[in-house]
Amino acid sequence: MTAVELPAPKRSSLDVVLRARELGIVLALVLLVAVTTISNPRFLSGQSIRDILLNTAILAVLAVGQAVVVITRNIDLSVGSVLGLSAFTVGTLLQNYPGIPVVFALLVGAGVGAACGVLNGVLVRYGNVPALVVTLGTLYVIRGVTYFWAGGSQINADELPPSFLNFGTADIPWLVILAVVVLVVTAVVLRSYRTGRELYAMGSSPQAAQLAGIPVGRRTIGAFVVSGGLAGLAGVLFAARFGTIDAAAGTGMELNVVAAVVVGGVAVFGGSGTVWGAALGALLLTTIGSALAVLEINQFWQQAIVGGLILLAIGADRLVAVRVAAGLKKRGSHVG
Repeated sequence: MTAVELPAPKRSSLDVVLRARELGIVLALVLLVAVTTISNPRFLSGQSIRDILLNTAILAVLAVGQAVVVITRNIDLSVGSVLGLSAFTVGTLLQNYPGIPVVFALLVGAGVGAACGVLNGVLVRYGNVPALVVTLGTLYVIRGVTYFWAGGSQINADELPPSFLNFGTADIPWLVILAVVVLVVTAVVLRSYRTGRELYAMGSSPQAAQLAGIPVGRRTIGAFVVSGGLAGLAGVLFAARFGTIDAAAGTGMELNVVAAVVVGGVAVFGGSGTVWGAALGALLLTTIGSALAVLEINQFWQQAIVGGLILLAIGADRLVAVRVAAGLKKRGSHVG
């Protein structure tokens, strides 16, 4: 049986555009920081930069996992709920067993998230239901489980061990370091390993991927497990960063996560984009939120800006996809 080559022109044709978008994010960041600093020089203070990086770390970990799913032409809307469940699970565990090492807490959080990812992946794969519908449903189911478990209670910082809280607030930015490790490892796997290339192939053309012998079902479940596991890990980072945990932790974060991924150049139609872009998108959105607070602008505008960025990014992806398709059709007619 001869191997079937996967068509990759769409991905290669988008590369320049996606890199330009990542450069555009960097330029937008520089401009935003410059304008905000001129208005209020304290914006570039050490504490302000530290807060932005720590908050970005949580969103970036979520965005990296989401990017892996979106590359396969799927989406995971349950990440905010998974973060909340993981944060409350780890908070309860540390509350009852304060001697547990931080590393074990990180593993427990990631395990809780991975279990949720398995549920999402299995429902999408074997239920033949669109990921949008499945993860919208699990978003509410997981949030409901967390509310039922919490019963209106709240875990406060004084109930958590100091070693865990220091992990999120120490002079060494462990949250940022961990987020960078997650980003680098995921980027290397996607770029340099066969599994990563297969995920891109699935997003570019699921039918061609199946013909090429790629285990589409297994890879789909794996992508959701990665997204869920990283959302669970982000839940632990959230708990360490803020200390106060209740059933509402992570509510609404899915919008910012999807926005970071899409604005960062990961095409919603699958098959293209990088986790580096997703991380830059997370940094841009976090900086926008901080800048609006410093400039004393109503936070409503943050939501409006995020929504506008999503629409612009989707429109840009669609425009490029149409132009690429037209170019390929024209080239094919010349060959014919």
